[in-house]
Amino acid sequence: MSTETEALSRKREQRGWVWYDWANSVFPTSVTTVFGSLYLTAVAATAAEADTAMNGPTPCPGGDKLRDCDISLFGWEFPAGSLWGYLLSFATVIQVLIVPLMGAIADRTQNKKRMLAVFAFSGSVATALIALVAGGNWELGALLFILGNICYGTSVAIYYSFIPDIATADERDDLSTKGWAFGYLGGGAALAVQLVLVLFGDSIGISESNAARIAFLLSGIWWAIFTTIPLRRLKKHQPAHTSPQDSSVVTAGFKELGDTLRGARAFPLTLAFLGTYLIFTDGISTVANVSAQYGSEELKFEQQVLITTILIVQFVAYAGGLVHGLVARRIGAKRTILLSLGVWVLVIGAAYFVQAGQQLQFYAVAAGIGLVLGGTNALARALFSQMIPPGKEAQYFSVYEVGERATSWLGPLLFAFMAQQTGSYRYAIISLVIFFAVGFVLMIFVPVKRAIEAVGNTVPRTLESKA
Repeated sequence: MSTETEALSRKREQRGWVWYDWANSVFPTSVTTVFGSLYLTAVAATAAEADTAMNGPTPCPGGDKLRDCDISLFGWEFPAGSLWGYLLSFATVIQVLIVPLMGAIADRTQNKKRMLAVFAFSGSVATALIALVAGGNWELGALLFILGNICYGTSVAIYYSFIPDIATADERDDLSTKGWAFGYLGGGAALAVQLVLVLFGDSIGISESNAARIAFLLSGIWWAIFTTIPLRRLKKHQPAHTSPQDSSVVTAGFKELGDTLRGARAFPLTLAFLGTYLIFTDGISTVANVSAQYGSEELKFEQQVLITTILIVQFVAYAGGLVHGLVARRIGAKRTILLSLGVWVLVIGAAYFVQAGQQLQFYAVAAGIGLVLGGTNALARALFSQMIPPGKEAQYFSVYEVGERATSWLGPLLFAFMAQQTGSYRYAIISLVIFFAVGFVLMIFVPVKRAIEAVGNTVPRTLESKA
């Protein structure tokens, strides 16, 4: 096959590959950020209120502001309003246990595309089935969300593993950026469709509760339909790691991960940056996942206001990512990340002071979140790629992904704990500032230029004097 033909073949696969970002973004955007938090909290509150009414006339402590009636699971009782934070933490821990195993298998399987299909379609089915959750049956909703979350995380890990197969080293940055941007647009487009249903549902006899259930069904269908595009375009690639001595792809996968972790100790500056990233990215993901609950329970906004807010975040995030890139060209990536973390602190502080029912204040905070959400993590990933030893990109990024999942339960846990202990979501949201403040301080002391030189890479011109 000629070089030109190979290039055309890669481009075709790349154009198909980015569509999975469009397809799967409906899960973190519509399911996790908007409808999951709002609907499952409401279902849990219904169950708690029914249980309280059955056991006696004593009202829930604190009234209904925080859905403070208790629900129970295996003998453990906690407020219905804290369900979502605990559920996010538990679902993430389960992901940490399962996703690396599936990733190890995917690295050595003869058909990664088939694994992508299995987890993508399984996740879409689990998401669609949440539409069956009604009344006080929050346990079914929690189980389906956990299954969907596992499938989402695993499919994304397999999706990323295609990058070395379909792009040369010079093409990967551009491909990754396009996928990231396409994901924000896809998530925003799906949410816009669902917003129409919420806004105009009453006129056709659809209640707010039923609109949320239909949104879960549409999310599952969206995820499944658009997954077919990459599955048609991607080819069957041979695994990069094969050995006749490997008795098990699982054993071999964990052995390689262990070797990578041991070897990484030779590059402490790279690990210092990774540790710093894991702290502030936990804060970022938590803010995104609990913002709808904060707006609903503390600020008393209707569902259509919350969905509009998420749309603002989605589309501003795309522009924010481009702005981060432009700023980084002028002042360097490290300084841009520091500036972004400073903005995060200001935005979270502003969220604490938003008055209940004041939509414009909430929209302004949403725009601030979108401005930094679209670029902070993307720029951190680009900077981390410069600190990886040549030839070890896939291994180090697997550590990167596992580390992100292994720590991303801390933010939701802190949010839920503060809400339960203080009786206010305002204290819960302001507590998340600690992730950005600590990340900012640690980032100051990470010598980016030295970290890049230590692994043997050439320092980019934009970082030569500004890292």
